[in-house]
Amino acid sequence: MMVLRPKVVSQFKLHPDAMKILEEVAKVVVVPGFSHEDLMAEMSDADALIGAARVDEAFLNRTPRLKIVASFGVGYQDRVDVEACTRRGIFVTYTPNVLSGTVAELTIGLIICLARAIPLADAYVRRRWWRPRAKPLSLGVDIEGKTLGILGLGRIGYEVAKRAKAFGMGILYYDIVRNQKAEEEGLASYVPFDELLRASDFLTIHVPLIPETRKMIGERELRLMKKTAYLINMARGGVIDEEALCKALAEGWIAGAGLDVFAKEPLPKDSPLIKMKNVVLTPHIGSATVEARRRMALMNATDVVRVLRGEEPINIVPEQRGRLPLKAS
Repeated sequence: MMVLRPKVVSQFKLHPDAMKILEEVAKVVVVPGFSHEDLMAEMSDADALIGAARVDEAFLNRTPRLKIVASFGVGYQDRVDVEACTRRGIFVTYTPNVLSGTVAELTIGLIICLARAIPLADAYVRRRWWRPRAKPLSLGVDIEGKTLGILGLGRIGYEVAKRAKAFGMGILYYDIVRNQKAEEEGLASYVPFDELLRASDFLTIHVPLIPETRKMIGERELRLMKKTAYLINMARGGVIDEEALCKALAEGWIAGAGLDVFAKEPLPKDSPLIKMKNVVLTPHIGSATVEARRRMALMNATDVVRVLRGEEPINIVPEQRGRLPLKAS
């Protein structure tokens, strides 16, 4: 009697080291791109999913063999219905701790790009510098001595604070959970939300997208910020009211923004953000380094293999800890 191998569906081409781990115990199918139809065509007999798909009741109704959803990243709350998975005995895992430094590096990169207008300077050299009587660029600003406000001082926010401290920035933060470690180390000082908005020269967002944080930064909040302040979003696009942000940038309520995430992705070509010179845009690449993606893939692969072997995964999401028995094979 032939025994069928478990089936793992991945939305990404994973690092070879992770593929090797998975292929020792399962058949692995990679569904390129984010076509829902192509993904669902493979999911009806799948035992595991690795990726960033929206997993809701409708999705789960079509995946009767599913045992684990391995979210490729740390932000899963806006995509995965954890309670629905829990009711079905399906594990949900994520990749904490292995990408925090990587995302923090891009955050600092966006801060520097905004402070020194690096994208505009690059374009100036390529298009105008050589021309006679070319108009000089406007002056940038130092980040040393400026106040960095961190909205959400979790793993990533903490790593941002460490790096910002090295640049001589003063660091304030707001979070619904106080970070005692950061405070005791003298790394960051807690302030109420509105005070964070008023005091920050650079405000960077690192909160999950949940009902309480959706459009957390809207017109009221943007008007509280300094006209010389810059806003950086490395979390989820839905945390900001994008229409209000476009208005704030166009009318000068704030000086500029660095955005790696958007309300709709890919960012539509007719978005006002694309033509704004006081905005630096990146295509959701917070964790997009060779090293981080290898670590993430290995973490997902390890958890998937554990579940397929009848063991509990290591990186189970907090909402499921202590609540979920192993699903029978």
